[in-house]
This record gives sequence, structure tokens and C-alpha cells, in this order.
Amino acid sequence: MTNDYLFRALLQKNNHVLKGLICSLLHLKPEEVISVTILNPIVLGDYIDNKDFVLDIRCLLNDNTIINLEMQVVNQHNWPERSLSYLCRSFDNLQSGDDYIHVKTAIQIGILDFTLFPDAPELYATYMMTNIRNHQIYSSKLRLSVLDLTHIDLATKEDRLFHIDYWASLFKATTWEEIKMLAQKDSLIKEASDTILQLSQDEQIRQRCEARADYLFWQRVEEEYKKELEEKYQKVLSEKQQLEKENLENRARIKELESQLAINNS
Repeated sequence: MTNDYLFRALLQKNNHVLKGLICSLLHLKPEEVISVTILNPIVLGDYIDNKDFVLDIRCLLNDNTIINLEMQVVNQHNWPERSLSYLCRSFDNLQSGDDYIHVKTAIQIGILDFTLFPDAPELYATYMMTNIRNHQIYSSKLRLSVLDLTHIDLATKEDRLFHIDYWASLFKATTWEEIKMLAQKDSLIKEASDTILQLSQDEQIRQRCEARADYLFWQRVEEEYKKELEEKYQKVLSEKQQLEKENLENRARIKELESQLAINNS
């Protein structure tokens, strides 16, 4: 399920599962969700260009809240800036002539297979614009959340209450045995697993998933290569700076010795 195409296919195919996921992530009761409409649907199984196609899911919740869901498995080290950009685009949703009070709530939710802030890991974190002194929220209409699939072990009591740890475990599962075990604990996860099985039997959808898997694999390889090059560059740069420092110290010492020799010769 970290395959973003399968993630998209599941939530587009099964609206009930999509509603359930949103209820968990937004801490809503099922009766509070009247409707969830995907605003950017794709034709499942059709060819996509991996380089240009963005597999995020843009939803309209209850006709008053825009939610952007995205599965991101490759750490390109720009998620804070990227997610803020997505969030601001979603918040700019007024039609010409509308009063600003009618702007729809915008929520950006990133499901990441890496830790965004290694110094402060959490399974699920939500951020809002607040006063830095008294923590007064500036507006409840703008929020950003991050689900870290690498830290299911850090699930809080609240995370478990809303089964966020179940969803994270589903997304991280790599075998049918793991999925079946999760399905026994939660009826919605069971429905999701049934839909995943149905989708996996569609040849075209399976091909698209495999194509995305290949693309994401090479993205990881490229990022690792960039990281390796950057580490080598920093190492060489550090050695160069150290040599330059030693060179300056040696020059200063030579000048000092020359001055002493000049005094002695006089």
C-alpha cells in the first residue's frame, strides 16, 4: 500500500473506505461525514506518465472542506515546503466575488514512509498556525497533518482510539498474512483488504502498480546516489578546509620564525 497507485486505486474504488480513513485521520464520528467526493479522479488502469503525474487525492468533505491526501515514500528532503505549497493552493478556493468568510477549510495530509523530523518522531502529528507566545490558533481553516509509517510503535492512546495505527499497519503491510490479521481486528480494514484483492486481480491496474513500483525504486536509487555524492562532497570539502586552515597556521608560523631570524641576524 506504499505503492501510491494502489493507494489511489483503493480510495477511489471504495468510497466507504475513503470515508473511514478520513474519519480516523480527522478524529470524526462516521455520522459527521455526509459526503466525500474525489475532485481529481483518474480512469483506473489507464496509462500514466510517471514523471508528470501526481498521484495525490484531492477530496471535498461535506461540501465545505478540501482535503489533499498523498502517499510519499521517497524522502526528497522538501516535504515541509512541498506540503505547504499544496495546502496554500487548496486554501485559495474562493470564487470571484465571494466573501473571504466563505473560504473552505483546507487540510493537507501526508502519509510518509520516512521520518520528517528525526529529532521529534511521532506516528501522527497535526500542525496549525498559532500564536508563538500563548498558542492561540489563528484559524481552524488551515491545517496540515503527517502520518509517519516508520513509527507505528509510537502510537499514542488517541492514535489507537481512532485506529490510526491500524491504517498505518495496513499501508506498511507487505504480505497477505499481515493484512488478514489486521482485517480480523477491524471491519473497515477487512473491507479495504477485500477491495485490494479485487484490484490486484485486474491486469491493467496490476501493471500500473508494477510500473509505479519500478519508478519509485529508481527514485530511491537516485536519492541514495545523491546522498552518497553529497556526503563525499562534504567530506572532501571538510578536508580541504582543514588543509587550508593548517596552511594558514603554517604560514603564520613561518613568518614568526622569519621575524625571529631577522632579529637574531641584526
